[in-house]
Amino acid sequence: MSSRLPTRYEGSCHCGAVRFAVTTDFPELTTCDCSICKRKNALMVAVHENCFELLAGEDELREYGFHTQVARHFFCGTCGIYPFHKKRMLPDHYGINVFCLEGFDPVGIPVRETNGTLLP
Repeated sequence: MSSRLPTRYEGSCHCGAVRFAVTTDFPELTTCDCSICKRKNALMVAVHENCFELLAGEDELREYGFHTQVARHFFCGTCGIYPFHKKRMLPDHYGINVFCLEGFDPVGIPVRETNGTLLP
């Protein structure tokens, strides 16, 4: 259990076309070693879909799927930044790229490495 209070953060892609908000207490951050996560090198936090709000840019989002086609990876069609994905193992959660959050500092939050290469 996190000792942080749930906080609302807004985030965006690089060009600002895709904007979103999340509310979380940041119990942990995760990295993943699957073929896409290794390449994008994102640091993620999982948030329930009720704690995620797309504020702008739905028409700018592009989706990429691979392997089981269950996870839905979203990218800005203008700048190419990956702000979030719909999770495969927790389908009612989003994985949020914390580097897209405004004013967020990950220092002091535990980071868990996940092994995506061994998942079915």
